[in-house]
Amino acid sequence: MKTLVSAALLILFTVTASAAELSASDLDKRRKALNDLLTEQWEYVLRTNPEFASMLGDKRYNDQLSDNSDAARLADVAATKKFLTRFQAIDATGFSEQEKLSRELMIRDLKESLDDYTSREWEMPVNQMGGIHLFAAQFPSYLQFVTVKDYDDYIARMKQFPRAMTQTIAVMRKGMSDKLMPPKFLLGKVATQAQEMADQEAEKSPFALPLTKFPDSISEADRARIRTDYLAAVKTSILPAYAKFAKFVREEYAPAGRTEVGMWSLPNGVKRYQRRIRRSTTTNMTADEIHQLGLREVTRIEGEMLQIAKKLGFNDLPSFNKAVDQNPDLRAKSREQIVDTYRKFTNQMYAKLPELFGRLPKAKLEVVAMETFREASAAAADYNDGALDGSRPGRVNVNTGDPQSRKTITMESTAYHEGVPGHHMQVSITQELTGVPEFRRQSNYTAYVEGWALYSERLGKEVGFYQDPYSDFGRLTDEMLRAIRLVVDSGLHAKHWTREQVVQFFHDHSAIDEVDVQSETDRYIVWPGQALGYKVGQLKILELRERARAALGDRFDVREFHDEVLGAGALPMDVLEERIDGWIAMKKR
Repeated sequence: MKTLVSAALLILFTVTASAAELSASDLDKRRKALNDLLTEQWEYVLRTNPEFASMLGDKRYNDQLSDNSDAARLADVAATKKFLTRFQAIDATGFSEQEKLSRELMIRDLKESLDDYTSREWEMPVNQMGGIHLFAAQFPSYLQFVTVKDYDDYIARMKQFPRAMTQTIAVMRKGMSDKLMPPKFLLGKVATQAQEMADQEAEKSPFALPLTKFPDSISEADRARIRTDYLAAVKTSILPAYAKFAKFVREEYAPAGRTEVGMWSLPNGVKRYQRRIRRSTTTNMTADEIHQLGLREVTRIEGEMLQIAKKLGFNDLPSFNKAVDQNPDLRAKSREQIVDTYRKFTNQMYAKLPELFGRLPKAKLEVVAMETFREASAAAADYNDGALDGSRPGRVNVNTGDPQSRKTITMESTAYHEGVPGHHMQVSITQELTGVPEFRRQSNYTAYVEGWALYSERLGKEVGFYQDPYSDFGRLTDEMLRAIRLVVDSGLHAKHWTREQVVQFFHDHSAIDEVDVQSETDRYIVWPGQALGYKVGQLKILELRERARAALGDRFDVREFHDEVLGAGALPMDVLEERIDGWIAMKKR
């Protein structure tokens, strides 16, 4: 009897062990399938977006420009559908949380890519804030020119520029046919931007930047040959293409621009704007909910601003704002002073980062003056990611145009927003993550990325900065800007506000520089919904922080919280909330 029982147990054990081995083998195969497919999809992205690859430091496609033809676009849609089907077919049972997250985020991204194609908003590829005419001129500054091949590859790229411009014009003509057009009054600025580029001398154009300093390793003979070939490409390919583009915009495209500024005036405009809200905020908020949230935030921030004004001897905000506006000591004196001011605030924040974070970025940061050809329509500052291989540092571009018109009171908060602990901190830590696929190291969810940067502005106050009350008022001025955005963006695109109503709302509720009021207003017109992510993201991060503090009590450590928020890269806000809730539960256990 014992022998029979022992034999039965042995058989049962063997079968169970074999099943476990098969299960483990199946899990390994599915994990490998996911990782292989993620690698394949990422390689596809780099191959079909060669400029993006170059900016990341991948030089394999340095002699190529993206194909924006109808055939290439249809091929991309077909490839995206195939990738989506393959990712959906992978069974994630038994996967780690990071593996499950990578699969879910990829499926989400692919679906949104297909949605982008269906919406056909790619038929509006240029405006005064962005497009091929501006990006192409910025592009040389993003690249590293170290070898002769780097220069020769770029010369090959410039020779393809006329084709890229012609394809862009074809896309814009599709938009004209489908009534998908930016506002007419802003397209005049696009024509001017392009014409100014076309009228430049080749040697003085932004494209000639790589010729200003050759690496020591390149011989004089090679330098002479490169200079000749390079400038010839600028003269024969770049500048004529800009002239053709400017003529098209001025004579054909701009006259067909839409007359209303709101997105509601486009075909299916109401649905388009709701889609933009969902994409920017990664929430299901409606336009009216966004609008009401903005009004509440404007009222709250005005109350905090009034407290500072009263401490400085003023009874109301209008009189204080007027005094600030008329105080020459609160205006920049020169372009150099603006850059120096941003560098000062960046340096002082670096020293305080260990109080706020356990993990610090390795990537370097530089603060430079913004290119003059785009400063007239650009924000006060913006940020460019560094290269993944560290060959190019992260860069805060500071708008120094018309310096005497720019107040200094918001420069401290903007420095923290664009540099550390804002964009540079978040982007660099994401790029330095290990164990996550490349696409997640490059993800960009507006509510997360911009919400974090806005949240970062007040971290300076937590470590003892904003000692100057005017600078603290500037911090609130910047936060007010983001609250106003909720009101005026939804006003423009859902409530039929005019441009004049937006400008007036700015004047009624802020002391923002007039040059910024005008450029910001035009920005919201051409980028519907984008500006909503800042405040929605910031408020969600603050909500999650207070939730963690209340749940953990004395065990709450702000450094651990920040590391957890940044520890998986950019995420949709609903996914971030799940991550923080899981972290809170783990800390409780």
